[in-house]
Amino acid sequence: MKNTFGNSVAITLIGESHGEYIGAVLDGLAPGIEIDREYIEHMLTLRRPDGKISTPRKEKDEFRIVSGVINGKTTGTPVTILIPNENVKSSDYAELKTVARPSHADYTAQCKYHGFQDSRGGGHFSGRITAALVAAGAICKSALEQKGIFIGTHVKSCGGVSDRNFNDFMSDIQVLSNKTFAVLDAPCEETMKNKILEAASEGDSVGGILETAVTGIPEGVGEPWFDSVESLISHMMFSIPAVKGIEFGAGFSFADMKGSSANDPLKLENGRIVTETNNNGGINGGITNSMPIVFRTAIKPTPTIFKPQNTVDFGDMTETVIEPKGRHDPAIVHRARVVQDAATAIVLCDMLAMRFGTDWMNEL
Repeated sequence: MKNTFGNSVAITLIGESHGEYIGAVLDGLAPGIEIDREYIEHMLTLRRPDGKISTPRKEKDEFRIVSGVINGKTTGTPVTILIPNENVKSSDYAELKTVARPSHADYTAQCKYHGFQDSRGGGHFSGRITAALVAAGAICKSALEQKGIFIGTHVKSCGGVSDRNFNDFMSDIQVLSNKTFAVLDAPCEETMKNKILEAASEGDSVGGILETAVTGIPEGVGEPWFDSVESLISHMMFSIPAVKGIEFGAGFSFADMKGSSANDPLKLENGRIVTETNNNGGINGGITNSMPIVFRTAIKPTPTIFKPQNTVDFGDMTETVIEPKGRHDPAIVHRARVVQDAATAIVLCDMLAMRFGTDWMNEL
């Protein structure tokens, strides 16, 4: 029954999709970190639904910080963020209390919580909870930027349409920071949106791939085995609903490469050791090498689709056919990218605090 991630900087997620509040508790942040409310609001805006390619459910996300902050600065004690749920329609789920929606957590939640779970809108398993994750991650991301560490994520592919790769990391990350539909190659946006709308018109959904880059991360962060950079980032990424795969650097392409092309030769640049290529995604032996961290996640299609599907009513143990109602996204990949940014920021704050000490995040 664990809902907490992190060792030095830890986050706990609370709430359900149709409950009174969702929220997050951030523990372990250094005292004196500035809380930029406008920055948090901006990141929450990037997560919100975007027209016909997203759910009709609209939430204001008017967050409250109820502990751990005085005069706009962290106190060093747990920061608690609460976000009210206002636009709920629980009646959409009244008939589905014991009917398992395919590829949702309805059946597994029943197995674990024995019928005591909040089943409305997916309850604690809902993507709605990621709003709290984004608010908490915004605090971490802003603090990292003060240390010269920047995170950016784009929709690498969606509906079979591919965006270009990162080129100039800092410039690309800056461009992405203000885009509601985060692609680097502008023409891709309209094509991807059309693919999403096409799936929606058919009562279906599409998935995609998100690619994240981190610049400015110092070398020497991470551990060689169980707390490797890849291990901890992967652990956090699989906490994002719909993430079903991850790869770093060249990833699965390594399987078709020879060592002579896969290796990253080293060289000196302005007195620093860097690599000529970055196939390993900025990580060797589980430890950062100062090159940009690059990884990609696979986001599955939204499991709620408006088509008949076979399932089981676990209340009376009968087979049935479900055709869900309600408000759902035909794709979530474009909204998930800011969630991936936030999740990345949280895990990096934890790793950096473990490496350099808790107060490092506020040292100037």
